[in-house]
Amino acid sequence: MAGIVVNGELRDLDGTPLHTNALDFLRGCGLTGAKEGCAEGECGACAVMVARPAPDGSDATEWTAINSCLVPAASLDGQEVVTAEGLGAPDALHPVQHEMAVRGGSQCGYCTPGFICSMAAEFYRAGRAATNGSGPHDRYHGDNGFDLHAISGNLCRCTGYRPIKDAAFALGYPASDDELATRRTTSAPAAAATRMHDGEAAYLRPATLAEALQLLHDHEDATVVAGSTDWGVEVNLRGRRAGLVVAVDRLPELRGFEVGDDEIRIGAALTLTEVERRLDGRLPLLGAVMPQFASPLIRNGATLGGNLGTGSPIGDTAPALLALEASVVLASTDAQRTVPLADYFTGYRESVRRPDELISEILVPLPASAITAFHKIAKRAFDDISSVAVGYAIDVRDGHVAKARIGLGGVAATPIRALATEAALEGRPWSQETVNAAAPVMGGEGTPISDMRASADYRTAMLGELLRKLWAESGTAEAQEVRA
Repeated sequence: MAGIVVNGELRDLDGTPLHTNALDFLRGCGLTGAKEGCAEGECGACAVMVARPAPDGSDATEWTAINSCLVPAASLDGQEVVTAEGLGAPDALHPVQHEMAVRGGSQCGYCTPGFICSMAAEFYRAGRAATNGSGPHDRYHGDNGFDLHAISGNLCRCTGYRPIKDAAFALGYPASDDELATRRTTSAPAAAATRMHDGEAAYLRPATLAEALQLLHDHEDATVVAGSTDWGVEVNLRGRRAGLVVAVDRLPELRGFEVGDDEIRIGAALTLTEVERRLDGRLPLLGAVMPQFASPLIRNGATLGGNLGTGSPIGDTAPALLALEASVVLASTDAQRTVPLADYFTGYRESVRRPDELISEILVPLPASAITAFHKIAKRAFDDISSVAVGYAIDVRDGHVAKARIGLGGVAATPIRALATEAALEGRPWSQETVNAAAPVMGGEGTPISDMRASADYRTAMLGELLRKLWAESGTAEAQEVRA
């Protein structure tokens, strides 16, 4: 029997239509705190907590907030979920609920349960107490170690956010008898090998990579999902349905992470949150991408393999990985092959990956360049889609540009390398004059279009200005020399 442990009670999944998302399943169980606001992962009204393996790779559990509107209910088979109702009751409020209530953090209340779950996940985050009074001191961080970025994927139209911030910064720490805090000390549930059928349609979670690859070999029309942050939107807003969905997000073979002398190997099914934690600053360029990639609710589900697999020209990780000269490993039943990311994309949402192949790993060569940066132009600072995204990796030796790698997103049908700009920089002094000369070249890269996010002219103008911004941020050439 397929089922989900929700607020400590097993809920049967048998008979649930395969396209049902977790939000609709939970509301069908009478747990109506979580709401549908946007159905595409932008508002956070649907947030719930899931028991997941700790992002650092330890055996502990981390309560992880996700958008329940995006993930299929079937993807939570065998998992533990906590909703706002499971955190507390009117006569026994959870600390997060109490602070939100007494500080006016809730007005109409529509978004409140989602905020509660995102805040509770941060309340239970391992190590938060260790930063008490010693963490970053800015408008995003409280003396209690609470990071407001944890709720950057939750939107509210009523409060103006100040009382929500007050509630977050007033929180203490879990009590010694807090059951959800105690739960963190044991392992998260293993991924169930799920086989759910609805007529001729099926949702399958294979137990091994070999089984997954065989399914793709036998069913080339199968839809592969990981965090469902892209597919979930297709299902919700465009009514997409699939005859066979193959879930690969919890395959052990796709969740490896290895740092070697000459490269870093990143499992394609690690979430972006897990990638950020495990990199721990080793690739500053990817580190700069993560806070700007959608929201924590999305990053807790989205994967590098999924972001590259969709082939979207506005995926934020591709420009950075192009600048890092990354490659992807494509696995099939017959063999595996390694393809430079610069050769991977072939057209709008198209790539060299065959239907029977999976992205299994992303390889990033070492050492990384000395000058790196990620610039994203969007209408909001957080929780938004790029109009233009640029990843830079530049090496300077003896005051001259020895190597320049620049990845662009949002200015062509695919993510691209700014090859002409790279050529205009390499071999020349790393100076304001060189950058000013290369800026018009950068503005001519790609084939930008006008759409709801930005005009073609705006995108072109931004490319040149962003190169000048890189110079303004990078400092002197001497300060950025590659040290022996």
